[in-house]
Amino acid sequence: MSQPNGGNFDIVILGAGSGGYAAALRAAELDLSVALIDKAELGGTCLHRGCIPTKALLHAAEIADQTRESEQFGVKADLVGIDMAGVNAYKDGVVSRLYKGLTGLLKQDKITIVAGEGKLVGKDTVEVNGRRYTGRNVILATGSYSRTIPGLEIDGTRVIASEHALKLDRVPSSAIVLGGGVIGVEFASVWKSFGADVTIIEALPRLVAAEDEEISKAVERAFRKRKINFKVGKPFEKVEHTENGVRATIAGGETVEAEVLLVAVGRGPTTANLGYEEQGITIDRGFVITNERLHTGVGNIYAVGDIVPGLQLAHRGFQQGIFVAEEIAGRNPAPIDEAGIPRVTYCDPEVASMGLTEAKAKEKYGADKITSYNYNLGGNGKSQILKTAGFVKLVRLNDGPVLGVHMVGARMGELVGEAQLIYNWEAFPEEVAQLVHAHPTQNEALGEAFLALAGKPLHAHS
Repeated sequence: MSQPNGGNFDIVILGAGSGGYAAALRAAELDLSVALIDKAELGGTCLHRGCIPTKALLHAAEIADQTRESEQFGVKADLVGIDMAGVNAYKDGVVSRLYKGLTGLLKQDKITIVAGEGKLVGKDTVEVNGRRYTGRNVILATGSYSRTIPGLEIDGTRVIASEHALKLDRVPSSAIVLGGGVIGVEFASVWKSFGADVTIIEALPRLVAAEDEEISKAVERAFRKRKINFKVGKPFEKVEHTENGVRATIAGGETVEAEVLLVAVGRGPTTANLGYEEQGITIDRGFVITNERLHTGVGNIYAVGDIVPGLQLAHRGFQQGIFVAEEIAGRNPAPIDEAGIPRVTYCDPEVASMGLTEAKAKEKYGADKITSYNYNLGGNGKSQILKTAGFVKLVRLNDGPVLGVHMVGARMGELVGEAQLIYNWEAFPEEVAQLVHAHPTQNEALGEAFLALAGKPLHAHS
């Protein structure tokens, strides 16, 4: 359904990414009328330029590695090469199918889809192409963009952002990845699997620095083994174009040369020139400030997703969209616990985590109140079958609940669902130890870790 001439609605949503479209769908279920406004495709960054296409590349990279290493499983195969046209066709096919499905879900009587660049022009009004859409409530969900650093210009050819990397029609012979966070290590992992020579430059002292320190060390060990180069604690200084690519200079004068440089220093909130501040909304470093119920303090205006300070994750925005729709409908939903949101980094090895790191737990409760335990995947049958290394690390409050679950190894992201329940339901290790985990699965690694933390280790390997 479309309504090109403006109108009045229960909710006007600016942005149709994970947060915006989730709010629209839930509001429609609650019998509220919605105008959903976006200048680009429904589904936003996650579906078209982020989570989904990136993970498709990572799966293709996994297939490449499995083919290259197949003989260790008694299967003889040769990796002839990477056909980027074929990889991109596979990736784009996944995106297209999901996009069609989402578009179908949103085509309903309660939701008016408006294509165009919207601007907040009143406390209850968004203007698009000269037409005004008025809502009893407004939800800001304008998402984020690929950031760079001062003096470093992204040209889309030699100095690129993640959206350019997703469209490359070739595997670069060599790449510098500026940033060792989630986006940086995922692209480094893909390109190495595809045969590129990769160097990560990270100003912070370790890769995936937001994760538990032991997890970071495990990722670094694995990357060394994979011959992915990285330089941590080395701030970037400048980049120059060379005859065949780029040359990056880092602190101390050291230089690294490659065909392309990927800028992966995080994402900035898309809030500039959208009328937010003119309506009295508080903006801090580009982010929209809200209370725990995601209200901006102005009129009936709410904000969700990457523009709200905190984890920039699609599933966070999705849940926030549902929360605000229910809040507007008077359902009084429980506030979202930021630490209760699962986090997954899909490099090889995969990282998945929940709750507090050991350092954060000690900072919050005191070092003498915290116990941690590492269960090595060497004791897990399915991990041995997969030939993966890694561990599950648990952090608990002494005589209290589990505060953190941190995992590294192949397919660990698939275990984070149970970890989420354990953390969010404030389970004690002794309670989780009573649960039966299917054999042989990697899920058993969680069960064994909790058995050990509950004082009865069985397949525990140091």
